[in-house]
Amino acid sequence: MLDLTLACAHHLLIFIIFGTLFGEIVALGGTLTAATITRVARLDLLYGITVALIIIVGFGRAIFAAKGWAFYSHNGFFWAKIATFALIGIVSIGPTIAFNRWKKSPTLPDAAALKKTRMELHIELTLFITLPIFAAALARGYGQF
Repeated sequence: MLDLTLACAHHLLIFIIFGTLFGEIVALGGTLTAATITRVARLDLLYGITVALIIIVGFGRAIFAAKGWAFYSHNGFFWAKIATFALIGIVSIGPTIAFNRWKKSPTLPDAAALKKTRMELHIELTLFITLPIFAAALARGYGQF
């Protein structure tokens, strides 16, 4: 039952992460207002909390679930997932800083700042799309060393 619970939680959290990231991109695609910036900052907070939860659940799943740490720790696709997730986290620092700065500023961000932040979000989303590919290969035992 633990394996099923962790798997379900893992998948739900991944969908939440994808949805919040996509929501940030959509929100920044329209007319930018102070209310939009507040909404995006809240989405980004949800994104950060969900990322923390996915790390806990994901490593819990790798250590305590059916396949165990020995399976995951000796798989290149597992480490590719971890490295990609870390890279997404690094890229996400820029937008998070921008959202918090914009929220505190009495003026709206200029076009260049908005364009840079949208590009970073698109990079995150593009990298995110590789995660299920790595997961599918991993689950089938490809990449074992």
